[in-house]
Amino acid sequence: MSNHSDLERDLAAQIAGAADLDQLDQLRVAALGKAGVISALLRSLGQMSAEARKTEGPQINGLRDRIGAAIAARKAELEEAALEAELAAGALDLSLPAPPRRKGQVHPTLQVMDEMIAIFAEMGFGVAEGPDIEDDFHNFTALNFPPRHPAREMHDTFFLKPGPDGERRLLRTHTSPIQVRVMRRANVAVGAPQFAVFQDPPIRIVGPGRVYRCDSDATHTPMFHQMEGLVIDRDIHMGHLKWTLDAFCRRFFEAENVVTRFRPHHFPFTEPSAEMDVQCDRSAAQIKIGEGSDWLEILGGGMVHPNILRTCGLDPDEWQGFAFGMGVDRLAALKYGMPDLRDSFTADVRWLTHYGFSAFADPNPASGLS
Repeated sequence: MSNHSDLERDLAAQIAGAADLDQLDQLRVAALGKAGVISALLRSLGQMSAEARKTEGPQINGLRDRIGAAIAARKAELEEAALEAELAAGALDLSLPAPPRRKGQVHPTLQVMDEMIAIFAEMGFGVAEGPDIEDDFHNFTALNFPPRHPAREMHDTFFLKPGPDGERRLLRTHTSPIQVRVMRRANVAVGAPQFAVFQDPPIRIVGPGRVYRCDSDATHTPMFHQMEGLVIDRDIHMGHLKWTLDAFCRRFFEAENVVTRFRPHHFPFTEPSAEMDVQCDRSAAQIKIGEGSDWLEILGGGMVHPNILRTCGLDPDEWQGFAFGMGVDRLAALKYGMPDLRDSFTADVRWLTHYGFSAFADPNPASGLS
């Protein structure tokens, strides 16, 4: 009878010392595989006498079972250790703050539009709206545009197919039609307005919205945003307009030293008309408002033309008013240093991350503009 104790001790020590599952599997093959040492002992039983097999058979089978059990136990230990290591490597420390999530941001144009509305709200202005798709009457005729004015041509304006009534439709070129829709008494008779419901004077409103023109460069885009202002009352004059716009500029640019000037100009819907310039510094890459000796035109306005008052059913001998219009996108670029207006319409998340505003930064007269 052979004593297999030494073989068992040697195999048991190697199994216990196996460092990983690959090394353990190599030991299993060396002991229990087809060419393994224990498998060789089992094959040797066929060459023994019947008496010897009765003694050696149980010992060799017992050795095979004990070594197999030792391999299975060590395998379970190594698998558990590997799982523990994997869990430790991927552990989540709940005491740390969560990774920051991407946050949506308010577009600068909408932020500036809210700032402008907040400033004019301090002056007692309400807000009126009008449709983006206008008719020729509200966009041109009612605003005193002559029949052959260049703005009525396709190189300036986006025209649509005529409606069922045959009237020419277009994408509005300015927010001035809101003035007409607010003032025009005929609206009450026809029951037409879904927008800018008629108001009796005195009137003090601003009208923000999208406008469209056939123009595209660093300072012009085919679709942009304007804000129209309208005041109708008795004994209104240019001094009221100038004070209103001076006060707006100081509040908007958040500087008391903003200097403005009026230059004579021509608009079909105002008489007299003027463009307003603001003093600035152009010496650096960014235009600085309230510094330097340069001038930059930022808006236009004037006294509402008597023809428009008559068209809207108001007596120009009793009622006077002023109107102004300004580009929201351009003012946003000036205030926040955006070099190219076209970038604001590219839907680039990186640009919006840089120039955007928190949704909680809602401008209002109490907490400030930005």
